Amino acid sequence: MGAGKSSVGRALGEQLNWDFEDLDDRIERLEGRSIAQIFRASGEAAFRRAESAALAEVLVEMRGGAAKILALGGGAFVQKQNAAALKRAGLPVIFLDAPVEELWRRCRLQAEEAGAVRPLLRSTDEFRKLYEARRSGYLQASLTIDTAGRKVKAIATEIAETIGVRPRKTKQS
Repeated sequence: MGAGKSSVGRALGEQLNWDFEDLDDRIERLEGRSIAQIFRASGEAAFRRAESAALAEVLVEMRGGAAKILALGGGAFVQKQNAAALKRAGLPVIFLDAPVEELWRRCRLQAEEAGAVRPLLRSTDEFRKLYEARRSGYLQASLTIDTAGRKVKAIATEIAETIGVRPRKTKQS
């Protein structure tokens, strides 16, 4: 949370002429309810099942030729079955990292701007514990990019250059 998945993902998609999708948005569409509603009514296990199903659906589309940048929620990649599915697909997975204090600050600012109440933002200690618990899983990604104090477009450019991806030609180009 707060590392820049959505903003960097959108910028990278624009640079490459690829579609950008947040997996949480797909889950909400498929389930017909918000992530918060899924957690509240059905619990985390139901959410994780929906998340894995949505990821499998996206991976099928990508195998079929869809050019996508996909932002995974904070817990998605640390779920073993999801990490294994991404590895089998042979796709680069990028971990956007920053010091936990900066992630906390960004998340608080985003929540304030959106007028949202985020359960993970109840305390810095809970936020830090979750980050530290998940970080070793995140470090299994193909590439780690430090986003601390950096501009979104510069991060997107670094990712494209590092993984050697070129812009997709569009009908106009």
